[in-house]
Amino acid sequence: MGATAAALRDRGFIVTGSDENIYPPMSTFLEKRGITLNKGYGAENIPKTADIVVIGNAMKRGNPEVEAVLNRKLFYLSLPEVLKNYFLRGRHNLVVTGTHGKTTTTSILTWIMEKAGHKPGYLIGGLPKNLGQGARLNDAKHFVIEGDEYDTAFFDKRSKFIHYLPELLIVNNIEFDHADIFDSLDQIKLSFRRLLNIVPQNGMILINGDDPNCVEVARDCLAPLVEIGFSKNCAQRIRDVTHTASGSRFTLTDEQYEIPLAGEFNVRNAAMAASAARFYRVPVAKIRSALKSFEGIARRQELRGEERGVKVIDDFGHHPTAIGQTLQALRSRYAGHRIWAVFEPRSNTTRRAVFQAELPEALKFADGVFVSEVARLDQIPEKDRLDPAALVKAIGHDGRPAFYEHDADAIVNRLVPMLQPKDLVAVFSNGGFDQIHEKLLARLRQS
Repeated sequence: MGATAAALRDRGFIVTGSDENIYPPMSTFLEKRGITLNKGYGAENIPKTADIVVIGNAMKRGNPEVEAVLNRKLFYLSLPEVLKNYFLRGRHNLVVTGTHGKTTTTSILTWIMEKAGHKPGYLIGGLPKNLGQGARLNDAKHFVIEGDEYDTAFFDKRSKFIHYLPELLIVNNIEFDHADIFDSLDQIKLSFRRLLNIVPQNGMILINGDDPNCVEVARDCLAPLVEIGFSKNCAQRIRDVTHTASGSRFTLTDEQYEIPLAGEFNVRNAAMAASAARFYRVPVAKIRSALKSFEGIARRQELRGEERGVKVIDDFGHHPTAIGQTLQALRSRYAGHRIWAVFEPRSNTTRRAVFQAELPEALKFADGVFVSEVARLDQIPEKDRLDPAALVKAIGHDGRPAFYEHDADAIVNRLVPMLQPKDLVAVFSNGGFDQIHEKLLARLRQS
């Protein structure tokens, strides 16, 4: 929302906005662009001369500004609709979707297009280190965007990606997630079918050919389609994969590539991005150079620091599949290290009992596990909550040390005395987790 507000201001619009909490760095970024910010919501914040009101995904009925918009019969749009009408229409849009890997694949693809000289517009749900920012809304021919399946707004329950006018579409994988808005995997599949249905015949769809859900969803689509993956049925097969301490190497369509990321899932992410770039005739040499120089993304296997020989890794993973894949990737990159997983059940899905059985299987890839209290417990009926004590018990059945602690401080107090040189602590959370990374590093320095 902030990036879009700034881009609209650059195009000559007068832009104001409201939020419950206003703080740097976004507040200073917007203020420097001449955007007036209001702390808190009130009907008086909406100018009498407003032409368009953009209503964010988090806004609900009862919000005083939402009610004022409806009562005054003002013209309002969702953020995805603003992107569609003011930034995406008439352009070559490269849309990256899937339950996992969206941010990484979008970042890699954007970096390839950047290195190839296309200077694309982009909107990414993370901070790619090569690019230095998560968004650039310019007037370039190409626009690379992370396509989220989450709903658009309180008045539009379709997935956001439906609005993104894809010419090239990547579908990395399809699993159940977002239990707060989807009741079943079938509902998620339906949303993806609707997306595939709007890709033009002169466009391209790239799907994970190893994922039965992707193959099923794409069965009757009319746009050209290529399956990418490790299995024999894939038209573009990933082969000769090797993992080292510095990254991964692989072969795709007889071309060899190298990327400084660990894990089979990151190899697939890179292969998807490379195949998308080839559709736009980016030379193989440019792709190879971009992959090799890709620096990663904040909060994706990010090394936050090392003290007393103990590495602390930050990762955004919160779905069991993502957690399990990341732990396996860390195992291959940091061979010989003992790995501790620290997990905060914070997402709308992992706070619920939906993955009660799957989470122990994912976390068992670690040598030891800590689980914190479920975030915002009061928002979920007791019968629907994840049971962290039962989760820890399931993990510990085979003798693996596993602990349930209420908060970050309690975890730090119990974990630090157990740590040894060459240990690695991987923290999984899609929130700040009360700065547990810094608390761990500080305690290690003191001890």
